[in-house]
Amino acid sequence: MKTTPQHNEKIAKMTFSSVYPHYITKVESKGRTIEELHQVIEWLTGFDTQKLRELIDEKVTFETFFDYAELNPNAHLITGVICGYRIEEIENHLTKQARYLDKLVDELAKGRKMEKILRQ
Repeated sequence: MKTTPQHNEKIAKMTFSSVYPHYITKVESKGRTIEELHQVIEWLTGFDTQKLRELIDEKVTFETFFDYAELNPNAHLITGVICGYRIEEIENHLTKQARYLDKLVDELAKGRKMEKILRQ
């Protein structure tokens, strides 16, 4: 499935702070911790917990969030389907990055081992 310009724009304008509580709910409901969630986010973006808190408080959009991020060089190893989209086929750079994050959170919630999630 290809993303549409409208879909890409929607992701760009969505605030990270609006999605973050859903990430917490998802991982905690499956027995994982906020600390593990932060570890996954830090691996992908380089944001430690303090920087993450600042970005949440500033209510930055996903566009700004990923502009500030220093994506892990192994992020390209994140593949598969998330939200009906095959990650490796997504052409829009920002949408791909957002789906990388969604995929990592999904893997964490599904109980995958941390070393596998972090592509080590």
